[in-house]
Amino acid sequence: MSYATLIIEDETTLAKNMKTYLERYGYEVRIAQSAEEGFQQLDSFKPDVILLDLQLPGMSGLDALARIKERDAQVKIVIITAHGNIETAVDAMKAGAYDFMNKPLVLAKLKVLLDKAVGQSKLEGTLSYYREKEAGESALSALIGESPPMRSLKHQIEQIIDSERKLTEGDPPAVLITGETGTGKELAARALHYNGPRKNGPFIEINCASIPTQLLEAELFGYERGAFTDAKEKKIGLFQAAEGGTLFLDEIGEIEISLQAKLLKALEDKVIRRIGNIREQKVDVRIVTATNQSLEEAVRQGRFRSDLFFRLRIINLELPPLRSRGNDILLLADHFLKIQSRRYGKQGMRFSSEAEKVLLNYSWPGNVRELRNMIEQTVLLSRDSVIAPEQLSLLTGFIKMNQVDRQKENMDRFSLPLQGISLEKVERDFVLQALEQTSWNVTQAAKLLGLTRDTLRYRMDKYKLEPSSS
Repeated sequence: MSYATLIIEDETTLAKNMKTYLERYGYEVRIAQSAEEGFQQLDSFKPDVILLDLQLPGMSGLDALARIKERDAQVKIVIITAHGNIETAVDAMKAGAYDFMNKPLVLAKLKVLLDKAVGQSKLEGTLSYYREKEAGESALSALIGESPPMRSLKHQIEQIIDSERKLTEGDPPAVLITGETGTGKELAARALHYNGPRKNGPFIEINCASIPTQLLEAELFGYERGAFTDAKEKKIGLFQAAEGGTLFLDEIGEIEISLQAKLLKALEDKVIRRIGNIREQKVDVRIVTATNQSLEEAVRQGRFRSDLFFRLRIINLELPPLRSRGNDILLLADHFLKIQSRRYGKQGMRFSSEAEKVLLNYSWPGNVRELRNMIEQTVLLSRDSVIAPEQLSLLTGFIKMNQVDRQKENMDRFSLPLQGISLEKVERDFVLQALEQTSWNVTQAAKLLGLTRDTLRYRMDKYKLEPSSS
């Protein structure tokens, strides 16, 4: 690929020499002998790199540099001059120049510099492409679903984003995203970031369950050279990498108690300290966490600090399980079917009505992740354009297990007669039966009913139950 280079230089011989040399290496080169002529070529030629002489007739190179940057902030500009000094170079770099070269020019060095400049442009373009692609895939619309729980979730996210935009001081609140595995917690975190005021900052994520505690601490906070045996070079942590953006800590319930205190300090004081360093550094990072565990239960069991828990769940978003989302299952199934059929070159695939019924009746223990993966396998192995129930690669073992669970649940339920009941009469009868079965041992009767001894005493008094009453 040839890169467009515009030379703005009033020394005709030098300009032609540079043009001839660079064209030999594949650059497409045009020459402008004044800043005004150079401006005229910006829109039509759209150069990747500009070689700009500092001493031009009519307008200085620094003024020209400022005007070019106003029209195209991305173009790389290399300043060339025969009257260079450190002060001029500093001014040029401050004004946005990529680099600075003194005359007489060594053309080989100039080419190396241009190669470096276009390489950086290419890298920046690639990064920009992937950032825009990632942002596009992380819009609120990526949370597919029209069921009431999904509409409620999207409304909550919009409220949070709207409030953050209006935030006049302080940091945005931490958000804890909860829900079963495979429900799309990461998508919700991305939607918060890429639709919010921090969307131009980095979105850094890490799964806290994927690496041991010692390595997790080093990843989060960074370390100094020699801090431990394998620390051969200084490394910044993810807190610093996410400066100005969002740090998403997935599976936060997996971090050990020893690391929780350091994480709490980072959240409370907005400072971190690299391993092996005594100096604290301020960070500006928005924290979003996610877990499929009950952190309340972890707190009760002493596995999770209560102060950290309350610090993380200033706002709590609950992702609904797929089985509770009704026709969202079909919306998602069609969405994944289009993606996978396009990917495997099997256009026009659709589900039969019987297959749709099976999809709706399945319990989806792995939620959206299971649905997505199941459809990829189904598309991959299917020979027909219409997908029948037997072609769906469902985990039938889970279906049977869930059916057994439902049957057991139904067997444990009491049937409500059509004519209704008196709840107080039923309660009195059960209390009396429990007491009689245990020969009026209150402690054992309370266990049978799943009550505390005091609660059972209260009900005995309420219904005036005593041994003689039976």
